[in-house]
Amino acid sequence: MLELIDITFLIAAFVTLFVVIDPIGTAPLFLALTQGMTPARRRAIGLRACVISAILLALFGIAGEDFLRSIGISMPAFQIAGGILLFLTALDMLFDRRGQRRADHADESKGALADDPSVFPLAMPLIAGPGAMATMVLLIGETGRSIEGVALITGVMLVVIALVLLAFLLAAPLERILRRTGTMVMTRLFGLLLAALSVQFVLNGATAIGILPVVAGGL
Repeated sequence: MLELIDITFLIAAFVTLFVVIDPIGTAPLFLALTQGMTPARRRAIGLRACVISAILLALFGIAGEDFLRSIGISMPAFQIAGGILLFLTALDMLFDRRGQRRADHADESKGALADDPSVFPLAMPLIAGPGAMATMVLLIGETGRSIEGVALITGVMLVVIALVLLAFLLAAPLERILRRTGTMVMTRLFGLLLAALSVQFVLNGATAIGILPVVAGGL
């Protein structure tokens, strides 16, 4: 049986990862990014995004800090790059460029390859973002990088990812309630929020390397 201190630490780890990954907050973004897709394809994209993000977080938690340091990349630089890429996706959502691209693909199979958000931006950086990756590094570091500690933190992370998948699966019924007009409004709204989130990533990275003073409310 785990000692009390271990259980307390695991609860703290779960709360931390839940807040950073934010399953509830990612569901509307998933809804907007998969607008107009069939339920089967939406489920496949959601599952693929969760599996990929879980693998990324596990690998990064174990070896991420050493890997980035070995190739001369700092975590702030990682945050800034992820924020810029995320901002480009937000622009697509705001100006409906994704819908225009879908209309250009008569062949559904070609369209699936050209417009699949499961890897980017869903798996990374929305789920396995810089904040979540840094959190995994810190939590595993707190355990002394022991085999038991790595296994426990990875298990906690998988529980949070499972909650993300559940939130994704519940997003489809929400779209049926909102219908096309409501979905279009939500796409623009969450595109704006996604743009703000991407800017926050860049600000956090710039703050960490001393370009800007401390930014309140950072991720």
